[in-house]
Amino acid sequence: MPLHLSRHSNLLFFALVPFAIGSLVLSLHLKSFAAGHDANDAAPAAGAFSDYRSQSPGTMHHITLQDLPKPYATPSADASSDVVERPANAWPKAPAGFSVQLYATGLRNPRLLRAAPNGDVFLAESEPGNIKVLRGIDSKGTVQRVETFATGLDRPFGIAFYPPGPEPQWLYIGNTGSVVRFPYHNGDLKARGPAQKICDLPQGGGHWTRDIAFSLDGRTMYVSVGSHSNDDDADTHPEEKDRADILQFNPDGSGRKVFASGIRNAVGIAIHPTSGELWGSVNERDALGDNLVPDYITHIQPNGFYGWPWWYMGGVQDPRHKGKHPELKSRVITPDVLIQPHNASLEMLFYEGKQLSQYRGDIFAAEHGSWNRESRTGYEVIRVPMHGGTRADDRYEDFLTGFVTPDGKVWGRPVGVAVAADGSLLVSDDGGEVVWRVSASGNNGQMQTR
Repeated sequence: MPLHLSRHSNLLFFALVPFAIGSLVLSLHLKSFAAGHDANDAAPAAGAFSDYRSQSPGTMHHITLQDLPKPYATPSADASSDVVERPANAWPKAPAGFSVQLYATGLRNPRLLRAAPNGDVFLAESEPGNIKVLRGIDSKGTVQRVETFATGLDRPFGIAFYPPGPEPQWLYIGNTGSVVRFPYHNGDLKARGPAQKICDLPQGGGHWTRDIAFSLDGRTMYVSVGSHSNDDDADTHPEEKDRADILQFNPDGSGRKVFASGIRNAVGIAIHPTSGELWGSVNERDALGDNLVPDYITHIQPNGFYGWPWWYMGGVQDPRHKGKHPELKSRVITPDVLIQPHNASLEMLFYEGKQLSQYRGDIFAAEHGSWNRESRTGYEVIRVPMHGGTRADDRYEDFLTGFVTPDGKVWGRPVGVAVAADGSLLVSDDGGEVVWRVSASGNNGQMQTR
């Protein structure tokens, strides 16, 4: 596969080395490094399109609109991953200076993670319909206590504490067809009462996850609702009404309206801690080839239109909808960070801890992994540099890798990310049905201020 160099890359240079029987050409690819980037961002660059074989902690990826092939440049693949038991010698790989511990085991379909203000971490076990609480870290980096907060929910995913701040009164849960809430005080390990339904949500189809986030002032509740289909025309398929959107509500469930549209499946959403802007981690459409359409991470503009299903990536028309809605072309917003197509980018967060201090303010996102790409991609946690600001670089870094064996067998699938009370990074894995912990070396169980 040819190497697509980013616009920041230095020129390749070649050295011809003579040998008695001929000569060998050595090609040295220099690191991609833009002026002004932090020292920890200087990492080897990968080609625009790659797969699990080239993933390693610290490798940077940069995909631009110019890299995108034409639709159907390659066939659409069906390469679903049958998860295997983790091999005895397999373990997630983090950058130098970090260690990885197996934090929690014995879970069932662990999906989204979200930290409470007091440091407890709440976990959605979506298939069995449970919400669990993970508390504490022992000297081996393992959870000290696991409790079941609530049961009987309908594929719960999104978790949010309300009002924002140190003293929440409610725990909101995104079921696949509704938002419900429980009375909650810091430290609660069991629900104080039954679930109260706040609002109904569109449901059915292939995208069932519903994430929730509140604006910094607590006045607005955002709920992500993925499309019903891969690429059905919303004009002729009524089941797509209010799908592929971010919906907004008042905290009591009233005032429903569309905040932003054309977003095929924003599985994870988050509020930037200083700007207050809404961000999303988005799965784009399939069946246009191995390298279309890129998944993405982006800030989400009020009334913004991101293209689905008629357009993508700043005004490229989906050939399956040729000639439709030309008036929308100029409205299509190009996302901030293009991610490897079919990566399946899920939960994201802005890191605000202290243990991984060099990444403070950066984005971490879980990449669940491809099912319809010839060569597997995803199955990792990535980092998006923010440099302490409110806008992301147009590139991302492999941070936690190794969930695929060298011969392509998948043993782990990251879903959720959260910051533990000590500032370490927790990662849920619904392939291995565990939660991993990434800590600075020497901090396996030492509590710090997050």
